[in-house]
Amino acid sequence: MGQPETRRIVNKVGQEGCLSTPERAASRGRRSADGLLALICTAQFVLALDFSIVNVALPTIQRELHFSEANLQWTITGYALTFGSLLLLGGRAGDLLGRRRLLVIGLIVFAVSSLTCGLAQTSLMLVLSRVVQGVGGAMISPAALSLLTSSNPEGPARVRALGIWQAAAAGGASSGVVLGGLLTQYVGWRAIFLINLPIVAIMLLLIPRMLKSDRPTGSARLDFEGATIITVAIGALIFGLSNGEQRGFTSIGTAIALGLLILLSASFPFVERRSSSPMLPPSLLQSATRRTGYATMLMMGAIVVAYVYFASLYLQKVLHFAPVITGVCFLPATLTVMLTATLVTRRVLNRFGVKATLIGGLASVALGQLWLAHVAVGGTYWETVLPGQLLSAFGMGLVFPTASVGGTAGVPMGDQGLAAGLLNTSQQVGSAVGLALLATIASVVTKSSHHSLAAGFRISYYVATGLMVVSIVLVATMLSGPQCQQEAARRKLLTSSS
Repeated sequence: MGQPETRRIVNKVGQEGCLSTPERAASRGRRSADGLLALICTAQFVLALDFSIVNVALPTIQRELHFSEANLQWTITGYALTFGSLLLLGGRAGDLLGRRRLLVIGLIVFAVSSLTCGLAQTSLMLVLSRVVQGVGGAMISPAALSLLTSSNPEGPARVRALGIWQAAAAGGASSGVVLGGLLTQYVGWRAIFLINLPIVAIMLLLIPRMLKSDRPTGSARLDFEGATIITVAIGALIFGLSNGEQRGFTSIGTAIALGLLILLSASFPFVERRSSSPMLPPSLLQSATRRTGYATMLMMGAIVVAYVYFASLYLQKVLHFAPVITGVCFLPATLTVMLTATLVTRRVLNRFGVKATLIGGLASVALGQLWLAHVAVGGTYWETVLPGQLLSAFGMGLVFPTASVGGTAGVPMGDQGLAAGLLNTSQQVGSAVGLALLATIASVVTKSSHHSLAAGFRISYYVATGLMVVSIVLVATMLSGPQCQQEAARRKLLTSSS
């Protein structure tokens, strides 16, 4: 070894040796925090991947497992039903039982059900496996998000972490569309479920090294009555809307589900007032910033799922793109969301605050939906679809991390899981309501316009634009007044001291 190289190595070792004990500890702490963040975001990536990867394979699954047209949707609805309805309970369970414990259990349930999905020999076996998969997902998502917020204090660290979290979700959703097409076409539809197994196995091996403590953080007891009521109510809402979209909102099943929803929703406040440890503590909703975060998640959930759904149908059924090409067409939008969430949002948020960032992001989404409202039979991807995708994606990259910051601001450590569950539930309920509403409107318009799919899609995007305008008004109204000014001043102090 030459003398210059030897000197370089000696100098490097000497520099590292000069680090003080606190500096070395801080360096190890940063590496540990980054590793934990990567692990948590991988969990979110897998859930988003699984949610989107199935859609591309539905026609193949229908053909090979002999699904009827009416029952095929249960491959999606079965998962959404348990996932959406159990998120709030999963978040609370993480606070009371330990978040690492719930994350591990959820990953095991998710992996086992992914295996049975991949090995399914009948349509019933696949649907039941998807239902159980939703249960696992409802444990994983709030546990992972609450671990993220509890390990990153309010300020720049949390904003950065939530930006990466949302980027992982966007990356998983887009990867699912592309990977679903590739696996279905070249390997087989069973691979879309079996691909989860090695990812989850690696996560389970890493968790004991990265998450040493598993002490429950909540001192309250689980409100079984309130938990049951709100879980069944959300399940009734998701089922009622999904069934109404498929069989009509005047069908018996839809009427019973929505009637049960109304009954349970009316009884929930009375049950909570009698409980010593309510499922939804009033203190959680006292903050205007948190209420705005949850409301924004609800409205964005209603738009995003429908926007992707209609854009996919337009590309495949009107422009006649292959499934794999359709997935590739979503990559620019995904990259926009990821780059905005990780590189832009924290700078905009630190400078302009929650209110201005949300309004700016919602306005960008509204412009994107308005652009997409011009889809037509003679349209093209580059002129008709891509600009609308990019505008919508930029807005999403701003809104989702900011709404998450607002929804977790000032939440006590013992309620972090519940706050995470409420954020996720808001988005899932919004997705169910938005897709059912916009798909029904699009279907009615399509039938009345000589079965023109493009006509139905146009109206759905106009309605989505209107919903975004309503969201802007809500944010501007809810984040006004003395309380909001006090909360903004507190967040500014946290940011400047971090």
